[in-house]
Amino acid sequence: MRCMCRGSASFAWVKIYTRKGDDGSTGLLYGGRIGKDSLAIELNGAVDEAQAAIGLARADSAGELSDLCVSLERDLWVLMAEVATLPENRGKLKAGTTLVTLDMISRLEQVIDQYEGRFDMPTEFVIPGQNRISALFDVARTITRRAERVSVPFVHMVGESQVGAYLNRLSDLLWVLARFAEGDHLLSRAVRN
Repeated sequence: MRCMCRGSASFAWVKIYTRKGDDGSTGLLYGGRIGKDSLAIELNGAVDEAQAAIGLARADSAGELSDLCVSLERDLWVLMAEVATLPENRGKLKAGTTLVTLDMISRLEQVIDQYEGRFDMPTEFVIPGQNRISALFDVARTITRRAERVSVPFVHMVGESQVGAYLNRLSDLLWVLARFAEGDHLLSRAVRN
């Protein structure tokens, strides 16, 4: 398979496969290789799934929700860059570009607050699947929660990192977006009655 990538002045053909990962390792940002079964790669795999699920929600939404999804997907590239960096290269990370920041988390909190004010919060557990877009946000939320769980040992290993906090807040936001998108909530107790 070949990919046409734009260079500074012309187009060049670049092969999509390198064969470097055939030994079970993968390259990292700023150099180095680690096993594809390592903690960092497992975390980035879960985040990659979350990003794809947000992309699926974006494909079914429009306007402000679509724009918000693009912003979240871009944030996850920043997060994955941080995770794909060896501890000895963390000093090379750039805030907001390859390093998750407190500002990124604060932005999520602001968006949560904005959306929470636009609908009545459910007072008990909600049954997911009221409509397609709300269900897609719930799927993205559950994948993000898994990524958050995988992030715990990573954060402990690297020390100072906002990766876990960002994923925690992102999953909160995705829950709020699912509730916003569904309109009327199907409450868990209503099903039993």
